[in-house]
Amino acid sequence: MLQNDLILRTLRGEQTERTPVWMMRQAGRYLPEYIVLRNKYGFFERCQTPELACEITIQPVDIVGVDAAILFSDILVVPQAMGLEVQLKENVGPLLPDPIKTAADLARIRVPEVDETLAYVFDAIKLIKQELNDRVPLIGFAGAPWTLLCYMVQGKGSKTFDEAKAFCYAQPELAHQLLQMITDTTIAYLKGQIKAGADVLQVFDSWGGLLSPADFEVLSLQYIRQIVASVKDEVPTIIFAKGAWHSLEAMSATGAAGLGIDWCITPQMARQFAGNQVTLQGNFDPAKLLSPIPVIEKEVKEMLTAFGPGRHIANLGHGILPNVLVDHARAFVNTVKEFRF
Repeated sequence: MLQNDLILRTLRGEQTERTPVWMMRQAGRYLPEYIVLRNKYGFFERCQTPELACEITIQPVDIVGVDAAILFSDILVVPQAMGLEVQLKENVGPLLPDPIKTAADLARIRVPEVDETLAYVFDAIKLIKQELNDRVPLIGFAGAPWTLLCYMVQGKGSKTFDEAKAFCYAQPELAHQLLQMITDTTIAYLKGQIKAGADVLQVFDSWGGLLSPADFEVLSLQYIRQIVASVKDEVPTIIFAKGAWHSLEAMSATGAAGLGIDWCITPQMARQFAGNQVTLQGNFDPAKLLSPIPVIEKEVKEMLTAFGPGRHIANLGHGILPNVLVDHARAFVNTVKEFRF
């Protein structure tokens, strides 16, 4: 039995004594304890060594006091497992030196046996669950197929992913073939995470907001829908499609238990679009954690008041920034934990 199951109860729509809180990217770059490990081990070494992934995952639970742990990993382990080379350079971002541009490129990748290619993730989850000892739930995750396609085609990060979009518009058949391969891999991967012990799953569509509502349905949501359908009866699932607030109603209809929102939409508007049958997660601007602590406390209370009681998980509207002070992250978490309606 979990000692703190606030997040699970909130995702089920139950009444809770307070709003639960965690932060995207909470395991990592802003924590001095993480930086020590980063200076010692390469990025994928940290991901692929269960003991390191476990230590990093649990750090924010101990240091900042969040209501859930989120697996330390990366969305790009999926393209890697499918056969693409992925490099991650500190302060530069991801690089995929041989991106997919043609049918011949597509023939180089496969839907892998996740029990072999991603076993290290499942081993990490088992270890994390053991070490957490039922203190808080563990959130597993994967990238949405559209977001993974962006990297697999563009070969690197981008603000617009115009090459990825051009690929989808010029070679739609190939694009859908790739999206389906990513979807099939992701479903198997998330099922493996559940089997290993993940209590909640989040699907990150970081670049969903680059698409029009019609394209979001065709290139992203129809694949997210398959993923949610395959896991939602086993564990609660959260969809976070940054910037795609126009499709909250459609995302709500997938059967996901939660929807993440960023700071560019008000809680009232998000609730209007999403309806009352889903939990909203968000939506504090991570940059606001650079404000003085009294300002953070005031703004967090305003955010909580705007969401109202129930059906809300306090979070940031995107990942925590590397230059946020630990005391400021802790102020965010503590303000949520002390707030009562």
